[in-house]
Amino acid sequence: MPLASTSHLVPYFRLMGSPSSDHSAPLQDLETDVALRAILEGTATETGQQFFAALVQNLASALGTHGAWVTEYFPERRRLRALAFWMDGQWVTDYEVDIAGTPCERVIDMAKLVHFPDRLLEIYPHEKDLKAAGAVSYMGVPLQDTDGQILGHMAVIDRRPIPEEPRAHAIFQIFAARAAAELRRMRAEAEVREREEKLGRLLLSAMDAIIELDHQLHITRVNPATEKTFQCCAEKMIGQDFRCFLRADDADRLLVLIDELDKRPEGQQSLWIPGGLNACCLGGHLFPAEATLSRFELHRQKFTTLILRNIHERIEAEEKIQSLTAETELLREELQALHHDGALLGDSPAFRRVLQDIAQVAKTDATVLITGETGTGKELVARAIHAASARRARPLVTVNCAAIPATLIESELFGHEAGAFTGATKKREGRFALADKGTIFLDEIGDLAIDLQAKLLRVLQEGEFDPVGSISTRKVDVRVLAATNWDLDQAVRDGRFREDLFYRLNVFPLRLPPLRERGEDVPRLAALFAKRFATRISRTIAPLTPDGAQRLQKYSWPGNVRELQNVIERAVITADDGCLNLDWALPKVLPVDASEVDQAPIPDGILSAKEINELERANIIRALEATKWKVSGEHGAAKLLGINASTLSSRMRALKIQKPAAH
Repeated sequence: MPLASTSHLVPYFRLMGSPSSDHSAPLQDLETDVALRAILEGTATETGQQFFAALVQNLASALGTHGAWVTEYFPERRRLRALAFWMDGQWVTDYEVDIAGTPCERVIDMAKLVHFPDRLLEIYPHEKDLKAAGAVSYMGVPLQDTDGQILGHMAVIDRRPIPEEPRAHAIFQIFAARAAAELRRMRAEAEVREREEKLGRLLLSAMDAIIELDHQLHITRVNPATEKTFQCCAEKMIGQDFRCFLRADDADRLLVLIDELDKRPEGQQSLWIPGGLNACCLGGHLFPAEATLSRFELHRQKFTTLILRNIHERIEAEEKIQSLTAETELLREELQALHHDGALLGDSPAFRRVLQDIAQVAKTDATVLITGETGTGKELVARAIHAASARRARPLVTVNCAAIPATLIESELFGHEAGAFTGATKKREGRFALADKGTIFLDEIGDLAIDLQAKLLRVLQEGEFDPVGSISTRKVDVRVLAATNWDLDQAVRDGRFREDLFYRLNVFPLRLPPLRERGEDVPRLAALFAKRFATRISRTIAPLTPDGAQRLQKYSWPGNVRELQNVIERAVITADDGCLNLDWALPKVLPVDASEVDQAPIPDGILSAKEINELERANIIRALEATKWKVSGEHGAAKLLGINASTLSSRMRALKIQKPAAH
C-alpha cells in the first residue's frame, strides 16, 4: 500500500457515528468454537495480502467489534503501516500512523497483549483519531519474529466496552500468532525474491563465463558472458555436452576433478582447476582459460557450475611485457657498461696480452673462462668479447650466480611454467632463452650449486634444457662466457665443482692481471677517473703529480680497478685547492716489522711479495676496524674495499687475519 498521512481519517471516523449509536456490547454471546471456526474458514485458503484482509474482516465479525486491523512495524521510524484495516463494514486504505502517544505504542514497547476494556479517551485524551472515532475500548497484541523482534501488531477497536473475556484473549492470541507467521513468510518470500533478483543481475553482469551443467555434463544454463566467450548463442549451447567445448585431454581431466569433488564433504565441493582449461569455441578455436569448479545438489540431482575466464589476451600481454622488460633491462646494463670504458684502458705488457686474447677469441664462438681477482674488470672483458663478436646484434645476458638464491637460480637460468612451484603464477622465460642467438655471461660461476652444474653442462654439450615444470625440451644457440675469482682447479679437487664442467668452460682461459701487476697503468687510470669524477661534481682538478703517481703505484690494490675508482673519487671529493687529497683517500699502510722483511736490496718503487702481502693485510685490517669487523653487507668491509665478501673472507684466511677476542 502507498504511504499516507492519517489526517484523512478524522472526517471518516466522524461519519461512523458516536458511541451511543449502538448499545449492545461485543463478546456478550461469544462462542469460542464458532468464532474459531468462522475465522479459520475465512482465512484457510488465503495468503499474503488477501490473508490479512480476510483475517481482520472475520476477526471483527467474530468478536463483534466495530473495527480490526493488522499493521507492519518500521522500528527505525517508529511507525505502523496497515496491511489490512476493516472499520464499520468498509476498508480503510493507505493507513499509516506514528505510534507515539497511542495504545499501539504500549503494545510495541511492552511486547504483550494490551487491553483497555473501557474509557479509552480518558486514557488518551489527545489522540485525534480515537476521539474522531468515538473509541471506547481497544485490544492489541504484537506480531513477533522467532527471535522476539517486533514485526507489527494486530488490534480491534470498538465504541462500546470490550469486557475482560479470557476466551476473547485466547482467540486473539491464536490469530495473532497466525498473522505473525504469515508476515514472517511474506518477508522471507520477499527476501528470496530480492536475492534471486540480485543473483540474476549478478549473472547477467558478470564478465566471466558462468555455465551450469547437469549430471551428464549437458549445459542447462549460461550467462551472457558465456555467449561472448564461446562465440555462440545460448540457444545453441543449452543441451549440448560441455565436453565438446573442451580439448580432449581437458575433458577427461574435468571428469576426474568432478569425481574428486564428489568425494569431498558438503561445503567443500569447489576448487580452482590447476593450470586452467583449454576451451574451444564453436568454430574450433582453442583458448586458455582460468577456471573454477563446484558441485551442488538440487532435488536429489547433481549439478556442476563452471566459471571460466579467457586469458589468451592477458597471457600475450604478459609475455610481451616480460619480453620488453627483459630487453629494457639488458639495454640498461649495456648503457651502464659504457660508463666503465676506462677499465679496459692500459698499456702495460700484462694488459696488452689481455687485449690480444680478447681480439683473438671474440671472432669465434668458443666458450671463455675469465679469471681474476675481484675488481679486475671480468664483466667488462665479457662485454668487450661480445661487442667484437658476430653475435653483437643480439643480447648479452648477464647472470650473477652468487647474487641469486639457490632456490631460484634454476628458474632464473632456464625459466619455468605457470604452477611449477609456489608463487609461479605465470610462465617465465629464463636467461638462456633470452640469450638465444646471443651471448650469456655467467659471473661468479664458482658459486653455482653442484646440482645445477650438471644441468649447465647439458646446455654446453647439447644446447638444450628443460624449463622448471615443463615436459618439453627447449633448444637454444647461446655462446657462454663465464667468470670467477675462485681457484677452480682447487674447487674440483675439493669436490665443490664438477671436473667435466670445468673442462667445458675452460676452452679458452683468459686471466686478468691484478692492478698491482699493471704498474704504469695505475697513474693513467687514476687520471681518467679523476677527470670523470671532477666533471660529475663540477670541479677542476690539477693533474696527478709524480709523487702522487708513485704513491699509487706502491699501493697493492687488493680491490684492483674498483678500489682505485673509489680512492680517486674520495680524493676528488676531498680535494684541496684543486689537488687530489691522496693523504685522506689512500688507505694507510701499517709499518712492517724489519725482522720479517727480506734484507736483499730492492730497487726503489718495487715491492717484494712479502711487502705486498703486508700492505694488503694492513689495508684489510684497517677496513675491518673501520667497520667494527663486519665483513659483508651494506656497511661491511667488503663493500668499503670494493670486493666480494667471499673474496675478502678468502684473503683473510690466506693472510691469517682473525677477529680479535675483544670484538
